[in-house]
Amino acid sequence: MSTAVAVSRIVLVDDHAILREGLRSVLEREPDLTVVGEASSFAEAVAVVASVAPDVVLLDLKLSARSDHEGLELCTVLSREHPGLGLLVLTTFLDEHLVVQAVHAGARGYVVKDVDTTELVRAIRAVSLGESAFDARSAAAVVRSLNGRSVQHERLTDRELDVLRLLANGLSNKDIGGRLYISATTVKFHVSNIMRKLSVSRRAEAVYAASKSGLI
Repeated sequence: MSTAVAVSRIVLVDDHAILREGLRSVLEREPDLTVVGEASSFAEAVAVVASVAPDVVLLDLKLSARSDHEGLELCTVLSREHPGLGLLVLTTFLDEHLVVQAVHAGARGYVVKDVDTTELVRAIRAVSLGESAFDARSAAAVVRSLNGRSVQHERLTDRELDVLRLLANGLSNKDIGGRLYISATTVKFHVSNIMRKLSVSRRAEAVYAASKSGLI
């Protein structure tokens, strides 16, 4: 008896139709991913997301000639109107300040457009599960931006630090559990404690807060 595959529903937001077409072609080769909508502008994106209720929105920061970073505003609006929606930035802009701003606006992940297909698919799956996803260059940019700053926080246990370091590498709860020989449920418990102690509400923000305080 076959087991049904859980499918993540994705909306693509980019002002270039040919890029959206290419992304759709790549993503729909995966049995657990399906594109349920597309948008080329801020207004279209808001309407499409409200209409199809996706799990993930894959969006560019530049959606018009008016602004290079209109996608940041879109992240803010979508995260406010659709709590729990997975927002993943896919853009040509690699700037530490933009990565930080995107997270504060509600994005769970940030990757640049020349990322390989395998890493993009991994990032989408992670964001769909409520996890954070950053390619190596974006993560490094954030660490550079926040290096040397400090924040007050409740002391993390050695196990929580182990979990946090693997979380910063973009691993899922299941993969972290495999590395540390604990269950995914236990990992989830540790992540909740980490976010509480660092006074954040998102996994990605926990990684940033830890980077700021020199924990990772």
